[in-house]
Amino acid sequence: MGNLKLGITLYCFTAEYARGIYDLEGCLRKAAEIGAKGFEIVGSQMVPSYPYVDDAFLGEIRAMAQNYDIEPICYGANTDKGMLKDRNLTEDEMLQRAILDLKAANKLGCKVMRAQYLLSPAAMEKLAPYAEYYGVKVGIEIHNPETPTTPIMQKYLESFKKTGSDYVGFIPDFGSFATKPNKPYWDLAIKQGAPVEMLEKAAELRYSGTARNDARQILLDAGANQAVMGAFENMNGFVTFHKEPDYEGLKSILPHCVHFHGKFHYVNEDLEEASIPYDKLLPIIADSNFDGYIMSEFEGHGFYDAVEMTKRHLQMERKILGV
Repeated sequence: MGNLKLGITLYCFTAEYARGIYDLEGCLRKAAEIGAKGFEIVGSQMVPSYPYVDDAFLGEIRAMAQNYDIEPICYGANTDKGMLKDRNLTEDEMLQRAILDLKAANKLGCKVMRAQYLLSPAAMEKLAPYAEYYGVKVGIEIHNPETPTTPIMQKYLESFKKTGSDYVGFIPDFGSFATKPNKPYWDLAIKQGAPVEMLEKAAELRYSGTARNDARQILLDAGANQAVMGAFENMNGFVTFHKEPDYEGLKSILPHCVHFHGKFHYVNEDLEEASIPYDKLLPIIADSNFDGYIMSEFEGHGFYDAVEMTKRHLQMERKILGV
């Protein structure tokens, strides 16, 4: 059995933070109030001196974390390939940025850093000794539309095995295992005038594996309006879903997982996520040797109350895990 712990990424409170309802301390306080023992912070969002962590900010966040009895666990890094006006960053430049992020994670006391897959498998190999030196495990996020067994993720797996290091691995996002259309976008499409039967047709085309361009044309020929087509594009993009999620792929990469993102969009009053099968995913992880955190990550911004949804999410996880 593993040692599975539950925390919250402060990204859950993005809308409230951006509107000034919560400052950083408010985000930490809310996370602690609803039961998180550890937190993840996105550097480019909440660290004023990003990509560096200056001493003033470090003192403030340490004091806040101590006051609310919540621990910094993960640093969310950005691979901003397009940060220059005239060209993209080279692979070596992105590697140097990742090393800066490692230093920031180390200074904050985080033991994990979440990276994005613009950082190539070859770059992750080169990053491994730096991760070991700074004592921070780096995980590539497996995010929709990728799954553990899509080709690029298998290339990362080869690289991780090649290094022989425990300091590089994966951070699976639970959205990659969704089995139903995304509820917020489905409800929004209906509000915008999408007929339910057309949305159901779009979902069936997704389930059947119909090629995206072919499915698009089928819907257009059937008279789909703009609201339907918007929902269709989402169904085939970052909130896609599968009739049979890649559970076996998840099991195969578990020895190389350093962290998990507990993506969710809506948890009902019965503590069920509308699209993602937590009742299947959590036992797989709990029955493994995984030792680390699942960070609740709310992405229903603008649709539902972030605090209530995140509270329900933690309650749902505890209910499934029996803790």
